[in-house]
Amino acid sequence: MERWRVGVDSGGTFTDICLFEEESGRVEVWKVASTPDDPSRGIAGGLDEGMRLVMPDVGEASAAAVSYFGHGTTVATNALIQHKGVPTGLLTTAGFRDLLEIGRQKRPDLYDMFADKPPTLVSRDLRLEVSERVRNDGTVEIPLDEDAVRAAGRKFKQIGVKAIAVCFLYSFVRPEHEARAKAILVEECPDVFICASHEIAPEFREFERLSTAVVNAYLGPVMHSYIARLAPRLTDLGMTATPHLTQSNGGVIGFETAAQMPVRTVLSGPSTGVVGAQAVGEVAGFPDLITFDMGGTSTDVALLKGGQCHLASEAIVHGYPLKAPMLDIHTVGAGGGSIAYVDSGGLLKVGPRSAGADPGPVCYGLGNTEPAVTDANVVLQTLNPVHLLGGRMAVRQDLAKQAIGRLADQLGLGVMETAQGIISVVTANMARAIRVISVQRGHDPRDYTLMAFGGAGPLHAARLAKELDIGRILVPRSPGILCAMGLLLTDLRADFAGTRLLSPGRGAADDVETIFAGLAARAESWFREEAIEPGQRRIVRTVDMRYAGQNYELPVTVPDGPVTAATLDSLAEGFAAAHERMYGFIAEGEAMQLVTYRIEAIGVVRKARLVPRPVVGEDASGAIRERRDVWLAEAQDFVSCPVYDREQLQPGNRIAGPAIVEQMDTTTVVLPGMTAKVDEYLNLILETA
Repeated sequence: MERWRVGVDSGGTFTDICLFEEESGRVEVWKVASTPDDPSRGIAGGLDEGMRLVMPDVGEASAAAVSYFGHGTTVATNALIQHKGVPTGLLTTAGFRDLLEIGRQKRPDLYDMFADKPPTLVSRDLRLEVSERVRNDGTVEIPLDEDAVRAAGRKFKQIGVKAIAVCFLYSFVRPEHEARAKAILVEECPDVFICASHEIAPEFREFERLSTAVVNAYLGPVMHSYIARLAPRLTDLGMTATPHLTQSNGGVIGFETAAQMPVRTVLSGPSTGVVGAQAVGEVAGFPDLITFDMGGTSTDVALLKGGQCHLASEAIVHGYPLKAPMLDIHTVGAGGGSIAYVDSGGLLKVGPRSAGADPGPVCYGLGNTEPAVTDANVVLQTLNPVHLLGGRMAVRQDLAKQAIGRLADQLGLGVMETAQGIISVVTANMARAIRVISVQRGHDPRDYTLMAFGGAGPLHAARLAKELDIGRILVPRSPGILCAMGLLLTDLRADFAGTRLLSPGRGAADDVETIFAGLAARAESWFREEAIEPGQRRIVRTVDMRYAGQNYELPVTVPDGPVTAATLDSLAEGFAAAHERMYGFIAEGEAMQLVTYRIEAIGVVRKARLVPRPVVGEDASGAIRERRDVWLAEAQDFVSCPVYDREQLQPGNRIAGPAIVEQMDTTTVVLPGMTAKVDEYLNLILETA
């Protein structure tokens, strides 16, 4: 029987399925509408449809042929954005109950006096204190008051909280108090989700550790409930493979681990898009990329230098500081479903509010009356004005024109000018996001290739590249499902960390070796839990370093082998080089500090292969499906454009703009003055002529 590896990316508008047959290397893609009321229903239904597509003769037993199932989801992200977590309690050291609100006493925007902070996830009446105190050197100043913990547990139970976060001062140095408090709370509140900060983020900086533990607790029952619905649906289909969920760091973990640590999945979907982009860019010969992932509700961008995306150990996600490893991805509320409107000043704005999957853009005909970006593209006819998804979804251009017409009346413009205005505004929003991860960090976007994916990325890539003066665009073979494909190109991954301030002097070698040995033991335990064979295990060690007195650290890779005096010398040299790259100078003679020690545990799995195909001639005329009048800003009028069927394009084919390239999962626009060629991996490379 055929054995299929399956990747599923569940987004706000569509659920994408990528299927890879292990022996032949055959790749198939499928796309279905998401089911926001219960995402697991759309995932199971999409998997069933996709497997029946590739194995029509097997029937109901097709899911039994799935040998690997990887899944990216926005469940945790959406619950955090929409503040739809559960009533959560907090147990903390006496005197620190208000730390969650005090934070770092920084405004979200330095020069905006009216900027709002995100809502505090635990109200003050649900933040309880207990007497205990551990000092920074690990000595116990005040023993844990276990009676107070029991009393707090009874109060939490009486109030009816669904989750509890435990965070004590300096628990990352000595976790015994937190561990004991959690055990007591489990006895008192057996049906409540409980997590302790030393399990989630055993690192220094108490506010960020507290915030991470609280977010994890807040999302815990949401993720538990989601997995409890999804897992039986997959089993009912006949799937026997162990399912995995994407982490924010680009790797995958088992469902059970994800249910305990949902904070590690807040960038679950976008991270695998970056992984997929990295693999495609490597084989296509473009290691320096700016990824542009535009979906139905948001756009995610990231920068890859030398084929690598920066892995951050800390980030602020939707206003909440999180100490969890995650790819450095920047998100803005600009997607195909983003709503266009006129603000109080009479200006045209787009997003971040989105029509989502239900009711979706006006052209879906499901009851929405506010025009979205997709409606503008249907009116301009850059998108097919009759149907989407290769004919499976009918669209109503007449409804889209009516909605944009109402907006045009408010602006005093024509319908086509207003539709083009919506595209121009959303392009500016996305260009601003790319400048955040490029220009603001010392990278010139003109030195990079723009990789466009997501259902709407290729549709807008040419305009965006023009805005940023980027000369090359890479559109992968299946851009609409690249996040799903990324799940088939990534390994199992877990991260372990601990904090201890040390000087990198020669006497510290034994201490550093002991710290890494403890982290390695935790990694080995994880390897066993995930049933990863010894030959497939990989470990990468890094340490965060800084000059004494600095408040920010830089990661430095630790050489393989035992930690010796030579290892510490290598770390000092590596930190000096990293500091010079980041800040432009080396502080000669300043004392250095080793701060946080990290191990990245990797379980290598079999991955999908990207197979090249022989190059044929440049003539692409055989792939022309029809001609369509498309409104182009350059002409301020409709221009007759050839519409190419992407399935019929062959390696070596060339297309001159203006042109439209359609496929089931997306549409690519080639502007006037651009050429597009198909490479041997069936990527579409757009360049300014």
